[in-house]
Amino acid sequence: MKVVIIGGGWAGCAAAITAKKAGAEVSIYEKSDLLLGVGNVGGIMRNNGRYTAAEELINLGAGDLIQITDSNARHKNVDFPEHKHATLCDVNRLEPEVRRHLLNLGIEINLTTRVSNVEMEDKKIKALRLSDNTKVEGDMFIDCTGSTGAMDNCAKYGNGCVMCVLRCPTFGPRVSISAKAGVQDIVGQRANGTPGAFSGSCEVSRDSISEELLKVLDEKGVAVLKVPKEDINPEKLKLKVCQQYALDEFAENLVLLDTGHIKVMSPFYPLEKLRKLPGLEDVRFMDPYSGGVGNSIRYLAAAPRNNALKVVGVENLFCAGEKSGFFVGHTEAMCTGSLAGHNAVRYFLNLPLLVLPNETAIGDIIYYSNYRLTTSEGRKVRHTFSGAEYFERMKKLGLYSTDNEEIKNRIEDLGLTNVFNKKFIQ
Repeated sequence: MKVVIIGGGWAGCAAAITAKKAGAEVSIYEKSDLLLGVGNVGGIMRNNGRYTAAEELINLGAGDLIQITDSNARHKNVDFPEHKHATLCDVNRLEPEVRRHLLNLGIEINLTTRVSNVEMEDKKIKALRLSDNTKVEGDMFIDCTGSTGAMDNCAKYGNGCVMCVLRCPTFGPRVSISAKAGVQDIVGQRANGTPGAFSGSCEVSRDSISEELLKVLDEKGVAVLKVPKEDINPEKLKLKVCQQYALDEFAENLVLLDTGHIKVMSPFYPLEKLRKLPGLEDVRFMDPYSGGVGNSIRYLAAAPRNNALKVVGVENLFCAGEKSGFFVGHTEAMCTGSLAGHNAVRYFLNLPLLVLPNETAIGDIIYYSNYRLTTSEGRKVRHTFSGAEYFERMKKLGLYSTDNEEIKNRIEDLGLTNVFNKKFIQ
């Protein structure tokens, strides 16, 4: 059987790995020339509840990408405001290593191949059409196209195209496969009801900051700079995707993290104000290039799905990553991708779909994010293991742990150890 994955971000890569482990022939179609998508400018792993989820993935048999991020850590056990024991990865090294790993598994990677349409037959995807009209056939499909773009959405709901890592002007806009298949997307909202939210952070060049500040970041992985009183703007925090950072500390301080480039924990920051801060007098943005004006707009297109990540209304379509809900983060994308890839093979073989139980953090966040969409305020909530509403729930339910043995025993007691390593097709 053949599984075709549209979108090569963290979710698409995770889905490819578990579908391949289950015995399928797997192809990824990615419109740009890089895998990992926004993962090329992220780099924060294992902070707060993401530690628990990472260890769950390892014990479930889908720890490939966690091991890659761990092995490319610049700093481990870093604390910054309201976040503990974070691993900060070198985003410059992740994509090539992930690409090599997928190729070594025998996964076909098609880059600069933009899927533009689908061919349907009785609520089933028969084939995909690429932008050059090439036909791509498959048995099962996984929509990992994300929720960001195209440029007109960033102009309509943000401050215009600010030249982010997704590079829509070069590679074309995002295409929602579930929408092309006739399923209406769910649109996220900000607190005021405006669609979407600003991506949560920017990156600046290492060689544009002072030697003294760079030394602090090299040694500690984090630097916290006081924002001048006249520039404190707590209202801006409401615009962000990352609600776990909507705290006074992130309005009153500028938090910098060393992830290869220097990550600025703000959705955007006017350059003339940024250069007022000590050590940033000559700073310039790396991503987005116009980070002084704005950032990309996300959460514009989630697909309705069940807790096995099958898209409602299409027979052979699953979804993962931001396409499967208003999730924030690489770990969250890996978790949903791993389940979607595994279940795509199960579905084709008429096997019962795997729904991870609520006794796991991964199963619970997949359930809870779906449940919240049934509530009046649910489209305004983002879900992440690392903070905000879901992390509070995680702690309340006793799911948060940094004890590797405890997490291992939890998965073992549920009979789920290495479930994602199970091969169904010989």
